[in-house]
Parts: sequence; C-alpha cells; structure tokens
Amino acid sequence: MTLIALPLFLLLLALALPIGYALLGASSIGIALSGSYPLSIAAQRFFDATQSSLLLAIPFFILAGELLIAGTLGQRIIHFAGLLVGRVRGALGQVSVVTSMLFAGVSGSAVADASALGSVLIPWQKREGYPGPFAAAVNSASSVIGVIIPPSIPLIIYSSVAQVSVGTLFLAGVIPGLIFGGASLIAVYLIARRGNYPRSEQPFSLVAVTRGLLSSLPALLMPVIILGALIGGVATPTEISVVAVFYALVVRLCYRDLSPRGLLGSVLSAGRATGAVMLLIMASSVLGWIMTVDQLPSRLVAFVDSLGLADVLIILFMNLLMLVVGAVIDMTPAILLLAPIMIPLAESIDMSLIQLGIMMVLNLAIGLFTPPVGTTLFISSSIAGVRIEQTARALVPFYLFALLVLVLVSYVPALFPMG
Repeated sequence: MTLIALPLFLLLLALALPIGYALLGASSIGIALSGSYPLSIAAQRFFDATQSSLLLAIPFFILAGELLIAGTLGQRIIHFAGLLVGRVRGALGQVSVVTSMLFAGVSGSAVADASALGSVLIPWQKREGYPGPFAAAVNSASSVIGVIIPPSIPLIIYSSVAQVSVGTLFLAGVIPGLIFGGASLIAVYLIARRGNYPRSEQPFSLVAVTRGLLSSLPALLMPVIILGALIGGVATPTEISVVAVFYALVVRLCYRDLSPRGLLGSVLSAGRATGAVMLLIMASSVLGWIMTVDQLPSRLVAFVDSLGLADVLIILFMNLLMLVVGAVIDMTPAILLLAPIMIPLAESIDMSLIQLGIMMVLNLAIGLFTPPVGTTLFISSSIAGVRIEQTARALVPFYLFALLVLVLVSYVPALFPMG
C-alpha cells in the first residue's frame, strides 16, 4: 500500500491539491487498490485520529493567542522589544526577533506570528529605509520561534504521537528556543553592520524599559503560568489551555479593548486555524496507518542497522531526512508522518524522545522558511512585496545560524536533562 500511496501523494502535491485532500485521497486509493482491507478502514482511521483529549488543547491555545495578540497588548510588546534593542545596529530587525521571542510564549504558531507581526513590522522597517528582502527574511525566520518556545502546537501534536509528557516537551523547548532567538539576533547584527543599517539614537532608559516590562507583563506571564501548572501537575494540558483562554479574556477586559465583534473575530480565526490543523491530523493518520501496517518504520531501522553506521551518522541521516521533508510538506502532517518512523530510529541509538521531539520540530521549523513550500517565507514575502527568491537570498545567514542551533540540539543531549 505504501508503494502506491506515497508516490500518489507526491503527485497530487505536484498538481497543487491541498495537502489534506492529497493525503486522504492518496491513502484511500492505496487501500482500495491493495485489496487487503476494506475502504471503510480509511474513514475509521480518519475519525479515530480525533479521539484524544490532548488535541482539545489545540483550539484553546490558538484562541488564547488570538485574543492576546489582537489587543493593545500586542502593541505594548512591540514597544517593549524596541526599548530593549533599539540602540543595536539594525534596530528594527532586532525588534522583530525579540518581539517574536516574546510572542512565542503567547501564540504557539509560527504562521500566526508571521502574519500578525509581519503586517506591523515589515512596513515599519521599509518606511525606515530597510530593504524589503531583509525585512521579509527577518520576519520569516524569527517567527518560527513560536513553535519552539512553549506553548507550541507542533509539540502538542508530537506528544500525542510519541506518548510523552507535554509539560516536559514544553520545558525542553525553552533553552533551544532562546538559543535560536539569540542566533537570529547575531545574524541580524552582522547583516546590519555590513549593510550599515540604521539604529535608534534614543538613549537607553532603565525606567522606560521597566515601564515597558510592566505594561507587557500580562502577556509575558502566560508561558510562566502554563509551564508552572504543567510541571507542578496542577492540571492537564487541556485544562490549562482553557485556563489560558480565560486568562486572555480577563486581560483584554482589564485593558477594555475587547468588543463583541473583536471576540467573534478571534473565535472565528481560531476555528479556521483549528479546522485546518485537525484536517491535516486526520488525513495524515490514514497514511501513517498504511506505513505502520507495511512495517515501514521497522524496515527502515533494520536497513540503517545493516549499514553499521555510527550514532553520529544516524543522527545526521535523521536530520537530513527531516530537513528534506520539512521543505516540501507542512509541519503538522510532517510530524505525523515522520514521528512513527523516527521514534524507532531514536530508540535504537538510545536518544531521548524528548530530544527527538525538539530536534524534529526545529528541523521542520527551518522548513517553514525554506523554498519551495515555506509558509512563513511566502507570508513575509507577500507582506513585503518582494519575490520569494529575493527573500531566500537574504535568508542565507539565518539558514547558517539555524543549522548551527540544529547541530547543538542534535548532538548535545545535556540540553535536555529532563528527557
């Protein structure tokens, strides 16, 4: 079945069929042509994928992020980021990275960050004389921090497949997320110094930074509350996601900037995003079942073992495979398709599944700003009004630093003592 479904899936992708329909169509045809199972198995696996209470956390975390980003609190976070790094060379590029790091603890979605922040920061940078490709590159690369620093929707999806603790995954994502953000800041500085990009001449003020911190504190506290509750065992991830929505509502009401129309808009936006994610989860589960029935994961492990490769080379092979898949397939289906294959490989070399989860998400996050299908790459280029290839060229330094971070995550297990 796999030999039928996978090539057909790639063909449907090449024909520009939406990925959810391509997954379901290819899997259904593969099952039908095999003659070994009734076609009804596709419908059964399609709906069985939704029978997990953990997945209920996805719409609530998305809604919580929508509520906080849409209000004046979002502008306060951008202002606070400007106070922190405004005097550094390439100031507005630095602001974009720091803002993405701050928003990462709110939204959990790279696409949401790329859209929401890019619509504000990219035009601002262009007005101040920054090149459009640079502005698009910074936004597309830094927005993926949102899927590494908790709360992270992709980490929740990986947790549901790998059966590992969401709280431990969230905690494990903090340090790599901060390292990725720091690497992006260095890349921006080096590019800005070479291009002699402007910086703010306003003197640094500890008083202003403190005020900015206090005004942004309600949003910055959300990841602290989430991690604290998960680590302390106070509630389940689903329960905490509901609390996050309630917290976001209270914050918006305290700021008095939440109208009925705004609330409805956030709910509808979260509903659309959830629908897209769930369709991908459901459709991917059918193809995943086919690969499991055909014993693809165990056959891959046996093949790699037969090569007698060192652990270092096996990890390199895993990274290369994930980078290639991440460049052509969206993050959610890529996790659902790759996790069942990568988990046996990781276990064969005694790699922690927590480390594997962060490594997988980071690989696929790089794919989000890599041609030909990079989602944040397309969003940022569209906002900036520049061609994809222009942004891709401006992204080269970010790719290099992202790969350095990936090496650390892949080969330094000390970053994951909780795993």
